[in-house]
Amino acid sequence: MSDTDKIDPLALESQVCFALTRASRSVVALYRPVLEPLRLTHPQYLVMLALWQHAPLSIKELSALLHLDPGTLSPLVKRLELLGYIRRGRDHNDERSLAIVLTDAGKDLRQQAEDIPTRMMARLGMSRSELEALHASMTKLIAAAHDIERASQQQ
Repeated sequence: MSDTDKIDPLALESQVCFALTRASRSVVALYRPVLEPLRLTHPQYLVMLALWQHAPLSIKELSALLHLDPGTLSPLVKRLELLGYIRRGRDHNDERSLAIVLTDAGKDLRQQAEDIPTRMMARLGMSRSELEALHASMTKLIAAAHDIERASQQQ
């Protein structure tokens, strides 16, 4: 193999981190026009997904589900409350904790959002099986990175 045939291990286009960054930005941008009629940003949509599945939740629980620190999450929650989709109140099980609950408007919004996955599949031009395979690969990648991070923290 000659020097000109060698693949540059530092070529930007071949870096997984660069591909993930580009994919993330591109996909989130494709969500923007789909979410605008719901008055949601992509991060707010993720909060609503978690709440539609698990409400009521504390900020701590929501933070853990979304892998976001509470400082990042608080402004999202405040904005969703201003939109009338959620309400924060004392947790009935622990008066020291705030529970985030869906309002009727927040519950109704779920029906409007139900077609988003299908619309995004069409926008991306990918089949359900292709997206499921991509999701499985990404989940494996996230788990591997998490395991390495956890191991290095234990040392």
